[in-house]
Amino acid sequence: MPSAASFKVAEQIKTIAAQMLQRRIQDPRLGFVTITDARLSKDWHTCELFYTVLGTVEDRAETEAALEAAKGQIRTQVARQLAMRFTPQIVFVADALPDQSRDFEELLAQVKATDAQIAAGASGATYAGDEDPYRKPPVETDDEADEAEFEGSPEVDDEEEPHPGETERELA
Repeated sequence: MPSAASFKVAEQIKTIAAQMLQRRIQDPRLGFVTITDARLSKDWHTCELFYTVLGTVEDRAETEAALEAAKGQIRTQVARQLAMRFTPQIVFVADALPDQSRDFEELLAQVKATDAQIAAGASGATYAGDEDPYRKPPVETDDEADEAEFEGSPEVDDEEEPHPGETERELA
């Protein structure tokens, strides 16, 4: 994980490079380019600037050539503004994120179409057996529950039985 200082310097380099591309570099090959990210190596000798280009494959190739040509001017400006002991080498890397997101969107569209086909096929489907295939205990009515309650309980006599050791006279 990069340190906070490394992250801060990388962001400053990214800002300087973006300003240079917008204001100072007047190369006609330079298309609609955006600097998306900057990563500084651990020893701060190399800075990778990730960029995206809006346009066709030819526009991307022309922009890549223009960025390679402008690399020295950008590094010089970074050295002037940051006043570092060693100015890092600038490396431009085409950002793969837009291509990946486009591929991801295509995959999501395919999955959505497949889900729609499955839903259309399942709309008229019926169950192979019962709607609920699980067994459930039988439901007892109130009369059956009352009978089951009395069947298991011992019978109670209304007459009292004498306790052991008591005689009939004491009870009377």
